Amino acid sequence: MTTVSVFGGTGFLGRRVVQRLAAEGATLRIAVRSPDRARSVFRAADLERVTVLRADVRDQTSVTAAVAGVDAVVNVVSAYVEKPGATFESVHVQGAQTLAQEAARAGVARLVLVSGIGADPQSRSPYIRARGRGELAARQAFPSATIVRPSAMFGPGDALFGTLADIVRLLPVVPLIGGGRTRLQPVYVEDVAEAIVRMLADRGTAGQTYELAGPAVYTLHELVGFALRLIDKRRLLVPVPFVVAEIQARLFEFLPRPPLTTSQVDLLKVDNLASGDLPGFRELKIEPKAVEEIVPTYIGGPRTSG
Repeated sequence: MTTVSVFGGTGFLGRRVVQRLAAEGATLRIAVRSPDRARSVFRAADLERVTVLRADVRDQTSVTAAVAGVDAVVNVVSAYVEKPGATFESVHVQGAQTLAQEAARAGVARLVLVSGIGADPQSRSPYIRARGRGELAARQAFPSATIVRPSAMFGPGDALFGTLADIVRLLPVVPLIGGGRTRLQPVYVEDVAEAIVRMLADRGTAGQTYELAGPAVYTLHELVGFALRLIDKRRLLVPVPFVVAEIQARLFEFLPRPPLTTSQVDLLKVDNLASGDLPGFRELKIEPKAVEEIVPTYIGGPRTSG
């Protein structure tokens, strides 16, 4: 792929995809709603062959311009909190459909849509349902689209261990949503980015759906305990029913950066594990890194006494 348009290229995963594609020599268009932020991010990274465009998956005209003349499109756009005009339906369903349709009209060779493990068009959760419906809409408009379903991603700046560590540092009591029994298979964000780059380089991945999960399974309780050990803290762990967590999350969503959202609570209601029925890292010849190998490199050591 010589020219790639990445929608959501300044996000947690998106910027890693951009950096890896740039390292492979691709010419990149970063299609984002906030070009100034994107220029700041990638100026610091000193990336060449990167153009920043103002684009929004909810705006067909801007999408058309961003996909014109490119070889591939990667959709890494994500929204965990609904806002006026930016609902899960408008971003994950209609936005995914618009991007896929415009890519098909422009004759783009490859489309990669990042979704998530557990995406289900029949789910009662608005977020999970929108993810599933978005996959269907994208595949209908662009039949050879490659769907990527990562598990909960970790890495510097993540919303998983970073949030756990902040909660542990700040609160004397740590809530265990759903009793901490949910099982997760966290995946390193850099491994997911590498997987996407390899998919774009391999036409055999077109039309496939990949589940990308880490090498080990943990309960939420175990992950909290791991975070406690990393920052050398002792805290009382208190089980919190999902209904209580939902109420707390709705209140948090009024904050600019909510530590917990209703979408995240919904994701914790079921185990977030690879089904084993779909291709994954093995087929891409990637050995995913373990939580224990990566997380201590960016989380560790007490910042304050307590």
